[in-house]
Amino acid sequence: MRVFYLLKQGLLVLLVFSALMVKAQTGSVSGKVLDETGLPLPGASVVVKGTTRSTSTDVDGNFKLAGLSNGSITLSASFIGYQTLDKAVSISANATVNFQLVPDAQKLNEVVVIGYGTAEKKNLTGSITTVGAKDFQKGTITTPEQLIQGKVAGVNIISSSGQPGVGSQIRIRGGASLNASNDPLIVIDGVPFSGKSIDNAPSPLSLINPNDIETFTVLKDANATAIYGSRASNGVILITTKKGGTGAPAINFSTNNSVATIAKKVDVLSADQIRTFVNANPTAAYDAGKTFVSLLGKSNTDWQDEIFQNAFASDNNLSIAGKFHGVPYRVSAGYLDQQGLLITDRFNRATGAITVSPRLFTDHLKIDLSLKGTLTESHFANDNNNAIANAIQFDPTQSVNANNQFGNYFEWLRADGSLNPNAPRNPVAQIMLRNNNGNAARSFGNVRFDYSFHFLPELHANLNLGYDVSKGAGRIFVPAFAATGFSTNGSSTQSLNTSNNKVSEFYLNYTKDVESIRSRFDATAGYGYYDNAKTSYSFNEYSATGVLRTTPKFPFSVDRNKLLSYYGRLVYTLADKYIFSGTMRADASSRFSEENRWGYFPSVGFTWRIVGENFLKESKAVSDLKLRLSYGETGNKDGDTVGDYSYLAKYYANSNTGQYQIGNTFYDYYAPSAYDPDLKWETTTTYNAGLDYGFFKGRIYGALDVYFKKTKDLLATVNIPVGTNFNNNLITNVGNMDVRGAEFSINFAAIKTENVSWDFGFNASYNKRKVTNLTLNPDPGSKQGAGDIAGGTGVTIKYNAVNQLPGAFYVYKQVYNSAGKPLEGVYEDTNGDGVVNSNDQYFYKSPDPKITLGFNTAFSYKKWTISTVLRASLGNYIYDNVSSNFGIRNNILSAAGLINNAGVDFLNTNFTTSQFLSDYYVKNASFLKMDNLGLAYDAGKLFRNSNTNLRITANCQNVFVISNYKGLDPELTDGIDFKLYPRPRTYTLGLNVGF
Repeated sequence: MRVFYLLKQGLLVLLVFSALMVKAQTGSVSGKVLDETGLPLPGASVVVKGTTRSTSTDVDGNFKLAGLSNGSITLSASFIGYQTLDKAVSISANATVNFQLVPDAQKLNEVVVIGYGTAEKKNLTGSITTVGAKDFQKGTITTPEQLIQGKVAGVNIISSSGQPGVGSQIRIRGGASLNASNDPLIVIDGVPFSGKSIDNAPSPLSLINPNDIETFTVLKDANATAIYGSRASNGVILITTKKGGTGAPAINFSTNNSVATIAKKVDVLSADQIRTFVNANPTAAYDAGKTFVSLLGKSNTDWQDEIFQNAFASDNNLSIAGKFHGVPYRVSAGYLDQQGLLITDRFNRATGAITVSPRLFTDHLKIDLSLKGTLTESHFANDNNNAIANAIQFDPTQSVNANNQFGNYFEWLRADGSLNPNAPRNPVAQIMLRNNNGNAARSFGNVRFDYSFHFLPELHANLNLGYDVSKGAGRIFVPAFAATGFSTNGSSTQSLNTSNNKVSEFYLNYTKDVESIRSRFDATAGYGYYDNAKTSYSFNEYSATGVLRTTPKFPFSVDRNKLLSYYGRLVYTLADKYIFSGTMRADASSRFSEENRWGYFPSVGFTWRIVGENFLKESKAVSDLKLRLSYGETGNKDGDTVGDYSYLAKYYANSNTGQYQIGNTFYDYYAPSAYDPDLKWETTTTYNAGLDYGFFKGRIYGALDVYFKKTKDLLATVNIPVGTNFNNNLITNVGNMDVRGAEFSINFAAIKTENVSWDFGFNASYNKRKVTNLTLNPDPGSKQGAGDIAGGTGVTIKYNAVNQLPGAFYVYKQVYNSAGKPLEGVYEDTNGDGVVNSNDQYFYKSPDPKITLGFNTAFSYKKWTISTVLRASLGNYIYDNVSSNFGIRNNILSAAGLINNAGVDFLNTNFTTSQFLSDYYVKNASFLKMDNLGLAYDAGKLFRNSNTNLRITANCQNVFVISNYKGLDPELTDGIDFKLYPRPRTYTLGLNVGF
C-alpha cells in the first residue's frame, strides 16, 4: 500500500508541474513535410529536439505544434526511407517552417543479419523475416521464443506446458524429419546455441534473458539456411542481443509483476455426480459382498483446486549502455522469481550480460565482446505431471487428509491396511512429499574481430571465437512414509551433467562495386570448427533412511561430437535489379564413418527487383516489388531423439542379475548393440518462390512464398533378418518425406496522423507433410509407431505411414445409434470382408494443422496504446486420452476396490470398458486464441529538465480460446491430451523507467 501511495503522490506532483509548464507556453509552429518531388508525406514525424514534444503530418503533409515556449528551437522531420532533416526556428504566435526530405539509401536498403554477415533487405534471394524489439510479445515472457509467437509466417511456436521456465516446440515450415530433431538451429550473436536438455533446468532456452534480445531473424528456405549446412534442414533463427550506446550512460530499469491464474480445468464429474452414479448401482461389487457404496466418502473435494494455485511472478531488469572513452558498452542484470500453477512449483533466474565494442585503427578493426551468464534455482512440483493425472481421476468424495502412516494424506488401502497398489496416489501428497530441487548454470559468449585491410578496405577478415558451457545439478528426496515410495522406504537420488561447447570460425569477405559494368560482387569464404561435449554423471541411489540401493557401473559417460566445416557464398548484383547468389557448405561430422563423414550442401538463388525497372521506377504507389527464386540442399545431423544410433559397434554392461561368477567374484559381461556403418545425413532439398511487395512508401508491405521440400535418408527403425546384426531391428537411413506449403504476410499502417496511429499485421501459412517411404525396400503399406497412449499396455494411436501425414491416428470407425450416441465396441467394417478386426483400422486425421494464422494490431492515441496478438490453427486434431482412459464405468467402479472419477464425456458414451482405438476420441482441435491484450501509457519525461522517462504497461496473456474441443487446451505439441500442465491466464503490470 505504501508503494501505491507514493506512486499516487508522484503522479499528483507530475500533474502540478505539467499545469505550470502549460501556463508558460505561448507559441506555435506549423508547416508541411514534402518528398523530393514536392508531394506531401503523410505520417511523417516532426519532433522538437531535446524534448518529447512531437507530432505527425496529416494526409496533406501538414503539421502543427502548439503550446511551445517562446525562443529558438530545433525541429527534426523524419519519414521511413528518407533522410532526417533538422531546422532551427524562432517560436512566435504563428511560426511557419516547411521541410523537403530526400531519399535515404541506407534506410531504403535496410540491413538485415544473415549467416556470416549482413545484407540489404532489397537484395535478399532467400526467405528471411526479421522481428525487432518493438514488435515483440509483451507481458510475462520467460523464454525468448515466446517473444515472436504468432509474428512470423511459417513459424509455429507452441509452449510445452504452463510450467514456469518451460520451453516451446518451434517448427519452421513443419520441420523436415520424422524421428530426429525438428528443432531449428539457434545462433546467438554468432554462437550456435545448444538446444540439448540441461539437467534441473526447465528448458535450455529458460537460461536466456529475453530482455537482452534486440532482434530475431528467421531463415526459412534452403537458400537462406544452406550456409549452415548439416544443421539447417529445420530452419535457422539468428538472435542478436542489445549492444552499447553512443553517448552518455543511459540507464533503463523495468519491472513486470504478474499473477497467473487457471484459465480452464479439466471438466470432471463432481462429488455429487459420483455419489449419484454409485448409488444408482447399489449391487455393484468389487469383491464378494463388498459394494462400492460403502467406499463413498463424505467430502466434496475438487482435486484440481487442491493442487493448483494463483501464481505470482516478478521480473526485474536493469541495464546501463553508453560510451566510455569512445568504446560502446552495455551491462545488464536481471532477476526473475516465478511461481508455478502447481503448489510448491517455483523458478528463479539471475542473469548478467556484458557487451563491449571497441573500434581501433580508425575503425578498420572492429571488436565485439559479448559475455552472458545465468544461474537458476528450481523446485519441481511434480514428476512427469503424474499429480495432474491423478487429480483428474481421484475420487472427489474423499478428503485430502486422513489419520494414517502416510503423512496423514488419504490413500486407498487394502483390508489389511496396506497400500492398494492399483490405486492412484493422492495428488496433493505426491507434490508435498516429493522434494525435487535443481540448480543450473550457463554461460555463453564470444569475441569477434572484423578487420578491414588498410590497403584493400573492401576485404574484411572475420574471426569468431565462442563458447557455450552449462552445468545442471539436483537432488530428489521422497520420505519413507510417502505412499509413492513406501514399498522402497523412500528414495534419495542426485543428478549432474555438464556440457562444454566451443566454436571457432574464420571467414574472408570481399565486397566491390564496379560502376563501369553496373555490378556489385559480394564474396565470402570461411572455415569453422565446432567441438561439443556433454558429460552425464551417475551416483549411488539410497533409500530415504540412508540404505544403499544401487551403485552405478560407471561414474560418468561422455557424449562428444565434432564438426568441421568449409563454406562459401557469392552474391552478384547487376544494375541494382538482378541478384544472383550461390552458397556451398561442406561439413564433416564425427557422428558418421569416414566414408560418409562429409556432406555437401549447395544452394542457388535469383532475385528480380521489378520495382527497379523503368515502368515502375517513378511509381508513387509501388515502393517495393521483387521476385525471388531459390533452390538448395540442407542436412540434419541431430538424431538424438531417435534413440541409440551409431556407425560404431558398441558394447553395454549387463544388469546385476546377469553376472558370471568365478569363485567368489562376480563379473559383468558386455553385450553388443546393433549398428549401421553406413549411417549418413538426413538431407532436405527445398524449392522456393517468393514475392515481396510494398506500396505507398512502405505503408503496406509483405511477402508471399510457396515452397516444396523433399527429405530423404530419414533415420528410422526397421526390422532386419535375425542374425544379420546384433538385434532384430536397426536404426538406419530409409525414410522419405515431402512437404509443400505457402505463406503470406501483410503489414498495414492504416492511420498515421498527429495524435492517432493504427497498425495491422497478418500472416497465414499452409503446410502439408506426407511420408513417401519407410522401408529399405519400397512398401506402400508400411507404418511405424509414433505415439502411445496412457491406459492400455503398449497401445499405439499415432503412426508414420507411407502416403499419410506424419503421426496420423490409426483407429476404428465408430458406429452411432439414432440418437447420435456411440455404440460400445461397434465399428464399421471398412474393408467389407464381413469381419471387424485390425484390418478395418484406418488412418484418420493428424495433429498437424493445415493452416496457421497470426494477427496483431496496435492503436495509439497520443500517449496511449492498446495492442493485441491473436493466433489461429485450422485442421489440427487431438486424441482425447483423458476421456478414453478415465471415462468408462469400469474405471469409476474399479475392480481394484476403489472409486475413481471420470471426465464429463463419460455421460455421452456410458462405455463400460475402454475403447481406446475408436475414432470417437479423435477430436477437431481448431482454435482461435488471443495471446495478448495490452495497454500502455508513455508518460514521457517525469520532470521538465530531466531525462527520466516513464512507461506504464498492463497486459493479459492467454486471454481467451475459441474452439469446439472440450478438453483442457486444443494446442498440444504431440496431439495426445492426457496430463497437460495448464497454460495460465496471466495479468501483468509493468513499469519501465529510463534515465
